Amino acid sequence: MRRYLLLLSVSVTSLAYAFPTVAADKSSQVISDIPNLSEIKLPSKDAQLLKQTELDKLSQSPPTTEPEPQTSDDADINLEVTGEEDTQPQSTPVYVIDKDEIQKQGANSAAEVLRGLPGFAINDVGFGADIHTGTFYRGQSINQSVFLLNGRPINSNINIYHGNTDLNSIPVESIERVELSSGTASTLYGSEAVGGVVNIITKQGEGPPRFSGLVQYGSFDESNYRTSYGGALGSVKFNIGYEKYDAENNYKVPVGAVNRDANGRFFNGDTATSNYFGNVTLDVNSKNTISFDTNIISSRRGLTYFGFPLQRDRLDHDVFSTGLSWKSQLGNAKDSTLNATIGYAQDYFSTYGPSGTSFYRRGTLDSQALTARVEHQWQFNQNNLLRWGLDLKNNNLEGDVLSNLPNRIRFNGSENRDRFQTAIFALNTWNLTKNFQADLGLRQNFNSEFGSYLNPSVGLKYAPSDNIAVRGSWASVQRNPGIDQLYVYDTVHGWSPNPDLKPETGSSWTAGLDVKLSNNLTGQFTYFGSSLDNRLAVSSAGQWTNIGLVNTNGLEAALRLRIAREWSTFINYTYTDARIESGLDKGLQLGFVPYSVAQMGLGYESNGWQVNLIASYNSGSRRAFYTLPGQSTTDFSPSWLNLDLGARIPITRTLGLNLFVENLADVQYEKANRVYQPGRAFRIGVSSSF
Repeated sequence: MRRYLLLLSVSVTSLAYAFPTVAADKSSQVISDIPNLSEIKLPSKDAQLLKQTELDKLSQSPPTTEPEPQTSDDADINLEVTGEEDTQPQSTPVYVIDKDEIQKQGANSAAEVLRGLPGFAINDVGFGADIHTGTFYRGQSINQSVFLLNGRPINSNINIYHGNTDLNSIPVESIERVELSSGTASTLYGSEAVGGVVNIITKQGEGPPRFSGLVQYGSFDESNYRTSYGGALGSVKFNIGYEKYDAENNYKVPVGAVNRDANGRFFNGDTATSNYFGNVTLDVNSKNTISFDTNIISSRRGLTYFGFPLQRDRLDHDVFSTGLSWKSQLGNAKDSTLNATIGYAQDYFSTYGPSGTSFYRRGTLDSQALTARVEHQWQFNQNNLLRWGLDLKNNNLEGDVLSNLPNRIRFNGSENRDRFQTAIFALNTWNLTKNFQADLGLRQNFNSEFGSYLNPSVGLKYAPSDNIAVRGSWASVQRNPGIDQLYVYDTVHGWSPNPDLKPETGSSWTAGLDVKLSNNLTGQFTYFGSSLDNRLAVSSAGQWTNIGLVNTNGLEAALRLRIAREWSTFINYTYTDARIESGLDKGLQLGFVPYSVAQMGLGYESNGWQVNLIASYNSGSRRAFYTLPGQSTTDFSPSWLNLDLGARIPITRTLGLNLFVENLADVQYEKANRVYQPGRAFRIGVSSSF
């Protein structure tokens, strides 16, 4: 533990997203001093930890219905919201990364966008990305957090055939920003948010219509094409676009690496994704807005992780998501807002390939979800903001199993299952005194398979002085087994379903400190923890089962230093102890969850020129399974440190040259158990907006 605390003072985490910038419409704005933390507020649109203007305003007051008068530093915190803004719970940190930071990082997928945010440990990103090695937030798997697209759930809770939410298949051209929240946010968005809530917001057009595009080429046959067209025409805002990404990923890997072919190169690691997206918003009048958005994603990739010695399995993943929302300001004042959304999503996974030289197997999962949500934000007096509403979701899953392996033929066939779930939720925020706030939430769930259950949550925030604020939260959580885990045989891996599975139940909590260390240095420090019983996993007998209790404890630290107007730097660090407390693996860290990840960045921007240096550290993770002779499942892969350099050179006012050098030190390292990053790699491209 000592070495991890020591690391905190010097460390580095995925810095890719965090180079602060000033939004395009504020580029000439003079940076103001950091205000007092007695006014600290952490809504998703104001607490952009990675953005210079927002970090300089770490403790803003919530929006008001009138132009904000000048107030003293110890003024009361105002909870009032307008029809144009909404507020997240303030008792846990809210991190935001926007499109400008995504561009600076050079991210090619949603997974790359998230990997540098505090709390995240993402092993399956970039070169050699394979969804077996995991995306973890505060030690929780991807299905133990809630992922939203414009406020609609995109989690399918599919677990077999590599069918969890594949963030590497979500390209970035459509993304306006990503918001990360936790704690009492589970009341609003789902009791399965053990880790947190990730909301991906797509772009809306603003100003005169304009075209944006990017063409980029890189090492190992990487290519990326992006184009979009959007703007505003009267009361209509729109944005449409397309993105295509391809990479062969056929780089050299050392002896012992997964899927190393006879020529010493990474085999079957190719990937190809395409994404069509569109968003239209109509301001019907001053009080009513209607929005419609659609995303179509197609992904084709090779799978590698279970290959021994070579895996040839393929994964086809197709997604269709569409939604219609209505936002209405009720009454004459701006203290009551109604949001209604209906959405449809289809998620198709197909895993197929040979088994040895004579046999073949294929598994498909076709899930469909119809969702509806009504939420009312009501500030019924100066000190109380209530968010309450209704969630509805109907899931259908069709699973097909086909194999000519003699010992699996009897499992061939189809399963078609439905699940209906609804929830009534309410979250109230009280301004108890000028320095003390409290959140109290209740979410009553009704599930067609697992009955009804209540999940309460509570949060507190106290600012005893102008330079410091303390906060804490607790939430009851429950994640139900996936329909596939209950009923569908996994013919690819030979795993059996278990209709007797119990839900994962427990609680999660945070405690934190927001502090202004100086006029140029701010920090956020968060202790997080969870206790989750009946954790789901595959037993040694090859069947889904509840393995028992897993306790998680950890620390997040986010430091932001403004050196000068053109220069900025940051450090993010996360320590996670995810301990198995029962069963054969009692006392072990969860597989693939590193104890420490960190990111440090140094950025310069002036007159269109950008230079960003990114350092990333990973302490290594437990190998867990499929080890080489001489290795154990209790061993940890080696720690690694990586340096990336990115730059943008303006050619004209609307055209720029983008350069990226990844793995600057040219040191090949093991990202996770036998999955290797190549040495130095290059990307070059041009981007334009006019």
